[in-house]
Amino acid sequence: MALLSTVHLGLPPPGCPHRLALVSGPYHYYHYGCDGVDDRGWGCGYRTLQMICSWLVAAGGEDATHCPVPSLKEIQDSLVKMGDKPPSFSGSRDWIGTVEAALCMDCFYDVPGKLLHVRLGRDLEGELETLYAHFQGGGGPVMMGGGRDHASKGLLGVCSGSEGHHLLVLDPHFYGTAGSLSRQEAQAKRWVSWRALGSFEETSFYNLCLPQFRAKGPPVQKRLS
Repeated sequence: MALLSTVHLGLPPPGCPHRLALVSGPYHYYHYGCDGVDDRGWGCGYRTLQMICSWLVAAGGEDATHCPVPSLKEIQDSLVKMGDKPPSFSGSRDWIGTVEAALCMDCFYDVPGKLLHVRLGRDLEGELETLYAHFQGGGGPVMMGGGRDHASKGLLGVCSGSEGHHLLVLDPHFYGTAGSLSRQEAQAKRWVSWRALGSFEETSFYNLCLPQFRAKGPPVQKRLS
């Protein structure tokens, strides 16, 4: 598949942030329909997980298991095999979230996922230091899901400045085959964008899954005066 790689490259942060940390290393943009499967309405969690898996494959280098990014069916089958889901889950259109993503990362790549529960969206600011530490330490994309805001998304970075705090969000809800979207279009149409903390649902809980693996290359991090 001709999937877009590292779609946030060239996207400027809002304003002039005094602090910035971004994901280290490449990843591929998995979205609705990218492999010919029409998963609109149920596949966003799978696509976010696949995006993280693509980062794990790229970041692992010679130490990687060389396991390819799993398909939607392979993700479902693995959850059934490990006893997390009933047999009827395989081939279904049931959602997955951060817990299932952590189980699959461990299953396919032997990489644990750190789960964070944020009781309310207005409390996301309290986890900024965790995100800064994650990305500054060479961490990969983070999966984010919620209650009222139940659309899965990937987090690729965090910044703080005169315009407040922002998260760099990758939205898997674009529908189209691989190669039908350019990096410029993805940025212009805000499939990847900086979102202010205040734009998240204040009364929704949020769950985050941080893959506990570090890229070999230097992290992208800045502290500006």
